[in-house]
Amino acid sequence: MLRTLSIRDFVIVDYIELEFSGGFSVLTGETGAGKSILIDALSLTLGGRGDASMVREGAGKTDISAEFSSTSACDVWLAEQELTAAEGMILLRRVIDNAGRSKAWINGVAATAGQLRELGALLVDIHGQHAHQSLLQSDTQRQLLDNHAQLNPQVQEVSRRYKHWHALQQQRKQFESNSKQVLQERERLEWHVSELEKLRILPDEWQEITAEHSRLAHAASLIEGAQLALDLIAETDNPILSQIAVIQQKLGKLTGFDDAIQNIVDTIEPARIHLQEATSALNDYLGRMELDPQRLQTVEQRVEALHSCARKFHVAPEQLPALLITLSDELAALGSATNLDALHEMERVALAEYQALATGLRQARQTAAEKLGSAVTLAMQELSMAGGCFEIALTPSDPGLYGTEQIEFLVAGHAGVAARPLAKVASGGELARIALAISVIASSSTATPTLIFDEVDSGIGGGVAEVVGRLLKRLGQRYQVLCVTHLAQVASQADAHFQVSKTSQAEGTVSQIEMLDHKARVEEIARMIGGLEITATTRKHARELLANS
Repeated sequence: MLRTLSIRDFVIVDYIELEFSGGFSVLTGETGAGKSILIDALSLTLGGRGDASMVREGAGKTDISAEFSSTSACDVWLAEQELTAAEGMILLRRVIDNAGRSKAWINGVAATAGQLRELGALLVDIHGQHAHQSLLQSDTQRQLLDNHAQLNPQVQEVSRRYKHWHALQQQRKQFESNSKQVLQERERLEWHVSELEKLRILPDEWQEITAEHSRLAHAASLIEGAQLALDLIAETDNPILSQIAVIQQKLGKLTGFDDAIQNIVDTIEPARIHLQEATSALNDYLGRMELDPQRLQTVEQRVEALHSCARKFHVAPEQLPALLITLSDELAALGSATNLDALHEMERVALAEYQALATGLRQARQTAAEKLGSAVTLAMQELSMAGGCFEIALTPSDPGLYGTEQIEFLVAGHAGVAARPLAKVASGGELARIALAISVIASSSTATPTLIFDEVDSGIGGGVAEVVGRLLKRLGQRYQVLCVTHLAQVASQADAHFQVSKTSQAEGTVSQIEMLDHKARVEEIARMIGGLEITATTRKHARELLANS
């Protein structure tokens, strides 16, 4: 869960460092004080998009750090990325300068925004204040059901099989309409592969044949040079080895007069040994070297053949083996693609595999839809929608990337009315309550330890607001729950209460956040009830709300 959040020079925040605990926490404050800025700052550390406008005016950069307790899922991800959690903790940091450049770190190691998003998805689930609007979109409804039922691995496999089947289908259609061009391409590839195979090119042959050609072409010079070296070192009338022996003998006699001479003798000895080794090596080399005009001619012909083939295919000679592999693979792929019967069979098999997986996905979705529908219906009764019901319809559709059904949320606002599409029957207030019920219920099955609700209670009030508070408090018994709210009934249910305020300073408006004690909470909740004017009545009401929470 989220332990600490440090924010420096972000929008209207100069510096804030907050500590969080488990349970249900709320953030409240007057409109425009910057309640959602805290969520925006945290979103940056979770890989959200950032730009220069987020840097506080006059500052060079914004710097945000968030520390979390690690989970088993996070530990697995960190191990895959070759990162480790420090004593069970995870530190995310994001810096954006006033030119819009962004840097990120995970546990002090440089990371990408994509890595922050992947890890952030395992740590925090944010429900935005406009979630009820996106809930009207069919894609959002499908994703919500799949996420709630933890069906994403199955969805990904269905999508992969659909793409495979669709590609084969397109390949078959393309062949049927362009069979002549495909056959011409196969003939071209067959000729190229045949030409390359005739050469019987071996891996690394070019490097080996050019080295041998160089050696054979310069054999006379090599033999002459090696013989000259051997003569000078060991076989002339006064060879170098003999001269060194004389030097060693004469200096050896002088060591009795000066110990320093011994060091010189010791230095000369390795040279003598190396020259003796060189003599043996030269004798061995000359014994193996010989002029071989016939072999040289054979090698030159091979070099010319490889050169000629390389020019024909516009590649370097050393690239010919790799070219043969590439063209052979293309020919093999095209070979199967030019067999219409084989293409039809491959397409049939791919479709059957897709349909089998899609059927399994539909069954899992149907089971999950019934459970989620019942749970949301039950929550609607608590949220002043007595008699209402919520259903999820799975309508058969053509095969698609996400399965073979269209998912649609249906709702009946009260008893005796048939459920109809959510977009057509729900008012703004009803939609907000349904969205909140879905968010709370869907979150109850998540593995994410921290849940954030950013003003998802907008559009509701009165007794419903108190129910919402109890729902979030109940959720806080299993997860760490943070909620930005403007409702006193919700705020009074929290285990911890943070107040966001803003003040005007010489350098501009600055947002501040502080954790409230019981006395301060009474004042803040009284303000939320009565507005700017806090009276004895609103304070009394605030104390009653806190006492009943």
